[in-house]
Amino acid sequence: MSTLQPTVNAASAASIPAPVAPATPAVSAKTWIAVIGATLGAFMAVLNIQIVNASLADIQGAIGAGIDDGGWISTSYLIAEIVVIPLSGWLAQVFSIRIYLLTNAILFLALSAACALAQDLPQMIVLRAVQGFTGGVLIPMAFTLIITLLPRGKQPVGLALFALSATFAPAIGPTIGGYLTENFGWQYIFYVNLVPGAIMVGMLWYALEAKPMKLALLREGDWAGIITMAIGLSALQTVLEEGNKDDWFGSPFIVRLSIIAAVALTAFLVIELTVKKPLLNLRLLARRNFGFGMLANFLLGVALYGSVFILPQYLARIQGYNAEQIGMVLAWTGLPQLVLIPLVPRLMQRFDARIIIGIGFVLFSASNFMNIYMTNDYAADQLLWPNVVRAIGQALVMAPLSAVATSGIEAENAGSASGLFNMMRNLGGAVGIALLQTVLTKREQYHSNVLMQSVSVFEQATRTRLEQLTQYFVNHGILDRADASHRAYVAIGHIVQKQAYIFAFSDTFYLLGMALIVALIAVFFLKKPGQVSAGGAH
Repeated sequence: MSTLQPTVNAASAASIPAPVAPATPAVSAKTWIAVIGATLGAFMAVLNIQIVNASLADIQGAIGAGIDDGGWISTSYLIAEIVVIPLSGWLAQVFSIRIYLLTNAILFLALSAACALAQDLPQMIVLRAVQGFTGGVLIPMAFTLIITLLPRGKQPVGLALFALSATFAPAIGPTIGGYLTENFGWQYIFYVNLVPGAIMVGMLWYALEAKPMKLALLREGDWAGIITMAIGLSALQTVLEEGNKDDWFGSPFIVRLSIIAAVALTAFLVIELTVKKPLLNLRLLARRNFGFGMLANFLLGVALYGSVFILPQYLARIQGYNAEQIGMVLAWTGLPQLVLIPLVPRLMQRFDARIIIGIGFVLFSASNFMNIYMTNDYAADQLLWPNVVRAIGQALVMAPLSAVATSGIEAENAGSASGLFNMMRNLGGAVGIALLQTVLTKREQYHSNVLMQSVSVFEQATRTRLEQLTQYFVNHGILDRADASHRAYVAIGHIVQKQAYIFAFSDTFYLLGMALIVALIAVFFLKKPGQVSAGGAH
């Protein structure tokens, strides 16, 4: 009998079917409606940043704001948004996701309409700040719903929808803003939110499950963390937005705010790592995929918002494009993403997500390097292919990066993960724009100095050009030859400055390309999501 036993056991074992991988649970239509409604809200919140920036000059003129003061129309929105993003996970627990999300969605629409009716700058700044606070809620809540309501196998589809808000909205914002401003008036950049916003509210009203509020959590709140974070992020965002205009640390205002930001954010970090119930679980950053994913996401924000900032600046300043023309150029960064992003979940089923992220960063980086040899004739036609390559790169990055970074995040940490991940991308955008503004100013000065050394009255080419310009002005009605000669000198100065700016813009694209190379290096340190153990990743 003993000799037969192994044979019998082996035969029995052979007859047992191999374990089948559990099928992805079916997702109800109601859940999908909730996810789509929330991502539509996130799309509108992100779009509202860029759509206003594209029309800022028109808004400033209409409400009597100066160029310097008018910048606060955008700054106030961004400050409120970046403060509320990390708060949203906790506030959703207190008030319930349904009440919190619906209330802020309705307020966002009401404030959009109110902004269109603003009569002066103080009104507009206050309305934009409150709108930013409500809009900032929509971004992390969409992300949270995706990683909590959808099973792992369906999350790539949800994250692809979210990518439309994170990468497509900034790219298409100037296109929509420019078209509406040139054809209907700047007020319509706010009215455009109302119809899709009403659809969003209807979807959320129908699909989100009603749950009781937990107001008792207000007593247990990490108030020290909330206060230090709000002060620190507000000060930091203001420094980044206003620093270049105020000559950075040459301004006592910027120095004071920098000190406040450093002290408050240091206190926030200490509080979050020591209190029993922190606002944000910063220990998530110690997890390999989330930590390196955050770094890549921060640099993605630098390049994403930086390129949306720098391209319109170049087209307006160097090529003299209006808002609508700029929008048409940038459409080639947005529209291809609308086609490509829905295909990304299928790619994630067939290929390692890290490879897709890597290819995306390579293409996004290459699109910036394609713009580092710009000339005076570099305009819409020359920017077409760099913009298409950039669109493909952006489409490939966002959804798989979000999936890999949040792999293994437990439901109780979803709010912290969402707040940190989305805050870091927005913060990257603020840092990127501030850095690019400074680089543009400094490199223009550098290139002007270099070029002026070559433009000397002792050079025959310079004297010939001055004579030609002087004669041109004489032929066009300037009778005084001394006045014509003076105008020729001024014209030469403008030519040199324009060329210096073209070189400086090329330098900014080089900087963006290098930032994305660093993001690509961070991707090499990511583990394959299946290898990440939630239990052992603390």
